[in-house]
Amino acid sequence: MQDNHVALVTGANQGIGLQIAKELAAKNFTVMVGSRDFVRGVEAAKTIDGDARALQLDVTDRASIAAAARRIREELGRLDVLVNNAAISHTGRRPGLTVEEYARSTLASNVSLDELRAVFETNVFGVVAVFQAMLPLLREAPAARIVNVSSGAGSLTMNADPAFPWRSIFGPAYPASKTALNAMTLAMAIELESTGIKVNAASPGFTRTNLNNYSGTETVEEGAREAVRLALLGPDGPTGTFSHANLGRLPW
Repeated sequence: MQDNHVALVTGANQGIGLQIAKELAAKNFTVMVGSRDFVRGVEAAKTIDGDARALQLDVTDRASIAAAARRIREELGRLDVLVNNAAISHTGRRPGLTVEEYARSTLASNVSLDELRAVFETNVFGVVAVFQAMLPLLREAPAARIVNVSSGAGSLTMNADPAFPWRSIFGPAYPASKTALNAMTLAMAIELESTGIKVNAASPGFTRTNLNNYSGTETVEEGAREAVRLALLGPDGPTGTFSHANLGRLPW
């Protein structure tokens, strides 16, 4: 077993995931850069100062997940932090389509069930599958941390408020997948609260990434900040929370 703490960040070949990986590497973590496309993961790892290693990981492929877990155990012998960042907002949004236009095409009354299943497969089932595969390693760590990268778009409380400015884009695909992810976060936290493993959800805010065709208003550095903070929580830190770097605790 190596001395450095080890972190796995899924979907780390670009955007917020890559920034999280960079910041954890700067904190002397060995970072496994999870990427569905291994070549892209290799290229991303080259941009990180520190010990960063590309890891082929497709969160919708059980064989890929199992192979990733085996490699971490055999190569490093430990896992201290799991950041579930990999997510998709759509499978077929036309180029140039705005977030608002896409939202109108994925209302509960007209969303494609194939689209719905695909988004949930990555954003919800993929997170649970990776969690289950990595949990044996995390249980062996002295103070493991799990961070699920969620979104304020998934908050039922905020979207139920007619005054919430983003209420009109709440729908059954991406936003509801983040609602479901929040539920999984709480389920994980409740199960593990007696173990010392802390599980929290981070909202990055409306960050400029490929997920929204770079229409966001916050930088990837701003978007990564809360996930990194939660990954580095000390023994007195919370578990079972949903938060944003500037807004603090968010309602579920």
